[in-house]
Amino acid sequence: MTTRVSIGSELRTLYADEFARIKRDFSIASDGQASVVARTALVESIVHRLWQEVISADVDGPADFSLVALGGFGRGWLFPYSDIDLLFLHAGRDTEEKFKERIRRFSQELWDLRLKLSPATRKLSECERFDPENLEFTISLLDCRCLAGDQKLFARLHDRLIPKLISRDCQVITQRLAELTRERHAKFGMTVFHLEPNVKDGPGGLRDYNAAHWLARVAVTDKLGDSESEGGAPLPFGVRKQLEAAFDFQTSVRCFLHFRHARDDNSLAWEAQDDAAAQKIGVRIAERMNPSDWMRIYFSHARSIHRACTRLLEENHSDRPSFYRQFKNLRSRLSNGEFSVVDDMIFLRRPEKVSDPEMLLRAFRFMARHRLKFSSTTEDQIERNFAVLSAESLQGVPLWVHLQEILLAPHASNALREMHSLRLLAMFLPELAGIDALALRDYSHRYTVDEHTFVAIENLHRLRQSQARWDQRYAELLDEVEQPELLYLALLLHDSGKGAATDNHVQASVALAAKSLERLDVDPPDRETVLFLIDRHLDMSAALRRDIFDPETVQSFAEKIGTSERLKMLCLLTYADIKAVNPEALTPWKAENLWQLYIGAANRLIRSVDQRFHAGADEETLHHLQMLAPAAGRHLQDFLEGLPRRYLRTHSVDEVLEHLAMAARVENDPVQLALRRGRHWYELTLVTTDRPFLFAAMAGVLAAWGMNIVKAAAFSNQAGTVVDTFYFTDRFRTLELNLSEWDRFKDSIHSVLLGKADLARMLQDRLRSEKHRAPKVKVETQIEFDDTCSAHSTLVEVIAQDQPGLLYRISSQFSGQNCNIEIALIETEGQTAIDVFYLTSAGSKLTEDQQHHLRKSLLSDLSAK
Repeated sequence: MTTRVSIGSELRTLYADEFARIKRDFSIASDGQASVVARTALVESIVHRLWQEVISADVDGPADFSLVALGGFGRGWLFPYSDIDLLFLHAGRDTEEKFKERIRRFSQELWDLRLKLSPATRKLSECERFDPENLEFTISLLDCRCLAGDQKLFARLHDRLIPKLISRDCQVITQRLAELTRERHAKFGMTVFHLEPNVKDGPGGLRDYNAAHWLARVAVTDKLGDSESEGGAPLPFGVRKQLEAAFDFQTSVRCFLHFRHARDDNSLAWEAQDDAAAQKIGVRIAERMNPSDWMRIYFSHARSIHRACTRLLEENHSDRPSFYRQFKNLRSRLSNGEFSVVDDMIFLRRPEKVSDPEMLLRAFRFMARHRLKFSSTTEDQIERNFAVLSAESLQGVPLWVHLQEILLAPHASNALREMHSLRLLAMFLPELAGIDALALRDYSHRYTVDEHTFVAIENLHRLRQSQARWDQRYAELLDEVEQPELLYLALLLHDSGKGAATDNHVQASVALAAKSLERLDVDPPDRETVLFLIDRHLDMSAALRRDIFDPETVQSFAEKIGTSERLKMLCLLTYADIKAVNPEALTPWKAENLWQLYIGAANRLIRSVDQRFHAGADEETLHHLQMLAPAAGRHLQDFLEGLPRRYLRTHSVDEVLEHLAMAARVENDPVQLALRRGRHWYELTLVTTDRPFLFAAMAGVLAAWGMNIVKAAAFSNQAGTVVDTFYFTDRFRTLELNLSEWDRFKDSIHSVLLGKADLARMLQDRLRSEKHRAPKVKVETQIEFDDTCSAHSTLVEVIAQDQPGLLYRISSQFSGQNCNIEIALIETEGQTAIDVFYLTSAGSKLTEDQQHHLRKSLLSDLSAK
């Protein structure tokens, strides 16, 4: 007993003194590799001493029994407080029984030293069997190293049994390792860019470094089948060289965290980042560093490790079951003239074209559409040609065309991350360089600024696949957005200013976004929309901190936004932005309140759209417009007088001036038409003098041509000039396939409005030629009147089943009841038409009797077959 006490006391003193020395050396040099090597040697010396004292005086004995280091101990990487993995290896049952008590004493001595021992006892035959539920043990054998005992027994394990095990079970080992790695990555949101990362288990941490080596070792051992795989790192030279610096850095960081916390704690929290930056852990520079700059270095190394690990996961053909491989092989049919697809990875058919920016952008679009990845070969080709690509960087409309196609694709975030990882995103949009791996001290955020941006874009694209009730509601709203590419572009740029040296990141983001939009040569109206969304991207979140059921709060917020379209986009941007903060940020309660605020503001915008422009009251607005178009002079004031203020909110200056010019030509031709094709639909603008049945006639002639009206707006000024805009889809592709039909289409409208064509017959011919199918969803007709929302008009809201000629039938009833349409707001959601009209009769609101007769006639007409 005296001997045992003296051994224990001596070893405790030895360990305490040597550990203190290791810690002291680290505090001076911050050399992580030196620390893990030193602690490994320290523990190994203690293990040898105990082996000789407790197990066998002969370090190479006894026969048929070996002590084996596993895992990190086997690799020679014992971090300051990491576990000590030991295997007591027996040839058979005899030594297992004979040394059972001495093994217990041996283990107890190590525990008494307060070392975290993880022992395992196995017979040699048991090591040969692979247990899919205990992958960790099999993987730990890959790094085994003999510490003491029978060297011949260990050689049988190391040189014969392990290669045989891997060769036999290579596929299932690799498959389980890949599954566990992906499960681990999923716990961290599949991203390296956490603001408080785990340097061991997180993506890009040391376990990823180990996994990369394990995957490569299994592959090499499987091919060679024996100990020839030993004695050289199996990773490719380029990858191995890149990982050396990353491993050195991460090793120093983990040692720093262990010493700092005095335990096996691998979380790089805010306070630890401050200290690491102050001590310049892992970096060799003279200047002081702030935490954000130090974290950028961390993320750079973590990205290298994660990339190597994921490459090996993707490129190992045996990491998935055969049925999945069959699916992936089917996807190889996606290959085209430019790209080959093998196992969901993109290869360039013409690698010599890799320096062509447009070809690369097409590759990213291909990736975004089909959820593919670049092969390591393709990535290497891009990186080798980066200098050439930088010199030939694309700008202007061609770049914007490619970028919006990527942004609109369902897997845009994956493509953007790949572009970002390859430094191409900042090459095309230098204004995003400032947020690369930027970690800001916002305790509610989980990700770096760049990753937050990609997650926000991802959140919107995932709406359509979600089964959650709230997501489906927001998905419907996203489908209503006329130019979703502008929404995605605003999200991409909305936090770009966080990398600037300013306290107001919103203003900085607006300034940087303006430069990006200029480089992309985005149309001025679209540019204004994107900048508005960025400038106001915090407004809706701020409004949620007020009483959203207070009419004044809702009115104030709605007035800031101005239009329903901008409100939709801002609501979706706010949804995506909040949800990207962290997985718990968008609570059901907050999602409910955000939606209620949207609904309240939308109703407010609809019910205040007939506030009219008057030169005296809107002198500032008039002066601003005249400054932009001095030649318009007095004519502009006359044209705007009496138009709803909503007109100015929904039309750019260029559009207002175009309408003014059309109004000036009405004297020569009473029907002025402008037709253009947009991304989602055609836009037809009519400027003319107001007259009975005008709106109904326009709706009728469009229906007669087979056009489906999805949206419309009607405005009139004090002088009786009408500006009506109809947005429609060409159901039969008449205009798309026959350019000559554009003139015939406009001539037909012209003739109908001048009374030279029989509209009723045109409609009969169209309706007779179409097959009537029962609607999939039955929509009950609802008609609501409201006299309180306008000073001089009656609001009528009609909700009905969408059908050909519906708007014509509704507006015809209005004209038949001697009602004048002051404003029309037409929307279609799926099979539901939601139409809002502001009506007057003889210049006044509708009487109760008129409302009664109008409701009756509308219900009768809309219920008729």
